[in-house]
Amino acid sequence: MARALVVGAGLTGGVCAALLGRETPRPAHLTVWEEAAAPGGRMCTACSPHAPGSTVDLGAQYITRSPQRAGLHGRFYDELLALGLLKPLTSPIEGMVVKEGECNFVAPQGVSSIIKHYLKESGADVCFGHRVTRVDLRDDRWEVSTETGHPERFDLVVFTMPAPRILQLQGDVANLISECQRRQLESVSYSSRYALGLFYEAGTKIDVPWAGQYITSNPCIRFISIDNKKRNIEANADVHRYMSTCRPRINKSRTKRGADTGSCLCAIAVPRKLTRPMGSVDDRAGSLSSCPSRGGQPASLLHRPPAHPGVLRTRGAWPEPILRDG
Repeated sequence: MARALVVGAGLTGGVCAALLGRETPRPAHLTVWEEAAAPGGRMCTACSPHAPGSTVDLGAQYITRSPQRAGLHGRFYDELLALGLLKPLTSPIEGMVVKEGECNFVAPQGVSSIIKHYLKESGADVCFGHRVTRVDLRDDRWEVSTETGHPERFDLVVFTMPAPRILQLQGDVANLISECQRRQLESVSYSSRYALGLFYEAGTKIDVPWAGQYITSNPCIRFISIDNKKRNIEANADVHRYMSTCRPRINKSRTKRGADTGSCLCAIAVPRKLTRPMGSVDDRAGSLSSCPSRGGQPASLLHRPPAHPGVLRTRGAWPEPILRDG
């Protein structure tokens, strides 16, 4: 049986694995390797260390479907809507720009639930903590090495990690990248952001008329979201609130990262030393406009910072902050 490896468990990797499972003409053993401890990439969802049912999105806050994407990939949206993994965004978001024909959606279970759905559908063996460092050609098969563990051989390897990580790969694969491809990969620009999630006790009231708001008066903070209001979920003993703030590029581009379910506050900001941030999830109001059917659009995935962001969880009384640099 042929062996196929997908490197990266973000939206691109998840959808790629699912499509391989659907479309492969012959039986294949499918594996997904992810260097982080959980799937998601730019669509990462973190849980409260004291209340696993309370989650916070440290990635995309909502997903925008353009008329073009609806025509090309409508079946993927229909599938996610039917499964309850997406639902229309109906809560008020102050400052959000909506173009004609666009539809915005939120993920009730957190944006990473979409990636988890595709990974589960693929039937792949998903392994975390696997950072690929080298790929060599051995007896007409690809021998893939990681920082830890023994090399394994595959008949097919698909890379969905950020461009700098691809360029850092050692072995025979480095010689297979053409000069044109190398220039294209090197031309991808990245920006860095900080995302902060704060979880509050269940029942905490935040009395504002909006579920999310873009901030224009602050040089760093760009977006705040009260997550349960954004998803139209009532705060109770099991679900907490969430606020998120985020800061995309310093120019006019908007991106959003932040909250999900849970009584929490999430903030994303650009470091002061970053003078030329580039690349957001969307050039408009801060949605992930790339279509699920093509894995988040390679360009969107490549806009991630080269180093995978970590999640810092602090212990103690509520609120509990979760900080992500990425």
